[in-house]
Amino acid sequence: MRTLYVSDLDGTMLNTSDKVSPGSIEVINSLTERGVLFTYATARSLVSAAAVTKGLSAKIPVIAYNGALVVHPGTGEVISSESFRKEERQEVIRRLAQYRISPLVYSYIDHEEKVSWVTDRENDGIRRYLDKRRGDRRLRPLKEPGRLYDGEIFYFTCIGEREELAPVYDIFAGDERYTCTLQQELYRPEYWCEIMPKKATKADAVRKLKEIWHCDWVVSFGDAVNDIPMFQVSDECYAVENAVEELKAMADGVIPGNDADGVAVWLKENVLV
Repeated sequence: MRTLYVSDLDGTMLNTSDKVSPGSIEVINSLTERGVLFTYATARSLVSAAAVTKGLSAKIPVIAYNGALVVHPGTGEVISSESFRKEERQEVIRRLAQYRISPLVYSYIDHEEKVSWVTDRENDGIRRYLDKRRGDRRLRPLKEPGRLYDGEIFYFTCIGEREELAPVYDIFAGDERYTCTLQQELYRPEYWCEIMPKKATKADAVRKLKEIWHCDWVVSFGDAVNDIPMFQVSDECYAVENAVEELKAMADGVIPGNDADGVAVWLKENVLV
């Protein structure tokens, strides 16, 4: 039986220092060198994910932006992508303006991936996001909002208070044209509302990888509500000890937490090669 193993990053493989431990890297690299099909699925971009998984040998494409992109980590080749249609994009822009929310906008502009935002609309959460990505070539600060929505948009991130973001989440979570999540940032007070095309989910991306690699079985690992769709399409799914209760309730088992190398421990004990 050919098995695909997929793990979330933040809160699952990454410890509270936002790193994959040397022990986890050793276990996973040893398995992939022997032909085990292991990858990760994250809300991060490839650039951000590559920084926090340095040393991890990813042999197959990874899932970025919650499934909006499937991309090869070594070459940057985009295997598949999802973006908004014109009318979908315009509806998001209209609603964000209605609720006076200034988002981070992810798009392709002249074939280059960019993250755009209006500098005088930054809040503490956005500033923290930017501080952690100093030197990132994708960053596109704007003094005026006129060009915020340039290019082919595939992802919106809104950072703020739950009360501020909840009305937008309610609109798009209830609209079948979109995928929308609202959750609190790990170890932080602010919330993130992320708006994506309908098929931009970890579940859809896992299905694509399963087909590409002709796999018969999928085993996944996660910690948060955005991992629920991935768990629903997996044959086995495991929540780390620090996961939200909603995810634990639907998991086949609970494994040690992200600071205890739970994913690597499970793989070492259960994968025979």
